[in-house]
Amino acid sequence: MATRYFNDLHNWLINEEFSSTRQAHLHKAYVLWLNLLSNPLAFAGFLVVLALVLIAIFAPLLANHHDPILQDLTMALKPPSSVNWFGTDEFGRDVYSRLVYGARTTLYISVLVTVIVAPIGFAIGASAGYLGGWVDVVLMRITDIFLSFPSLVLALAFSAALGPGIENAVIAIALTVWPPIARLARAETLTFRAADFVVAAELQGAGMGRILFRHIVPLCAPSIIIRLTLNMSSVILTAAGLGFLGLGAQPPMPEWGAMAASGRQYLLDAWWLTTVPGIAILLVSLAFNLLGDGLRDIMDPRNA
Repeated sequence: MATRYFNDLHNWLINEEFSSTRQAHLHKAYVLWLNLLSNPLAFAGFLVVLALVLIAIFAPLLANHHDPILQDLTMALKPPSSVNWFGTDEFGRDVYSRLVYGARTTLYISVLVTVIVAPIGFAIGASAGYLGGWVDVVLMRITDIFLSFPSLVLALAFSAALGPGIENAVIAIALTVWPPIARLARAETLTFRAADFVVAAELQGAGMGRILFRHIVPLCAPSIIIRLTLNMSSVILTAAGLGFLGLGAQPPMPEWGAMAASGRQYLLDAWWLTTVPGIAILLVSLAFNLLGDGLRDIMDPRNA
């Protein structure tokens, strides 16, 4: 009887603890949402990013019944109209549908680069900050070598070496984006390296991996999320630049940089070929910058 009572009490305490933790997370998310609403520019950036995600998800429904890769030379270079909202390109393809499907390509590159860069950058930076000594020197000097080159030039070099293609473009961009994340993770780790809770965990026998991912990652996460959000604009611009030069997504895949490049020779007669994807790149890059600045104001405890 006593055993059953203690088991019930134990289960009740676990459920209460889980419920309290969930309520704390919900309250934190609610406060974050209210702070985001109070920042008009950040909220505008959030709406544009949300629109990009929704457009990418529902591209087949939003493409206005036009195939983005179907060619019809009889409809080549038609101006914007009620049938073709943003006109047609030199192959008679609907620019609006290609713009909508191009959102998928842009989002795919941005998300994949972020998924690759976040763990690599944190692992390198946190290891350097936690271990120190020659490990810190070697890892940071490698990071400095990557930082010494302009990101676009380095991405062009890697893309040229790997060859054209969207997967190679993702790898090339990821190789240029991780160094700032690593430097930030190192700085954050050095801040918490000598904290009492880290020392207590070490005295209890916790290993390096447990300390980093159990104690330091949650504290570094806000700064890294902000940095990754701000990096999205440079990722999009670099991907568009690679596509513009023919090193990114290959035809006939719709991609905003490649779309802008294909309209160069028709710029005076068919302005929409370059203007429409250029405006899309501008809006999405600006939106990520505004959202990142807003998140920095909201999530940085020093601004509280």
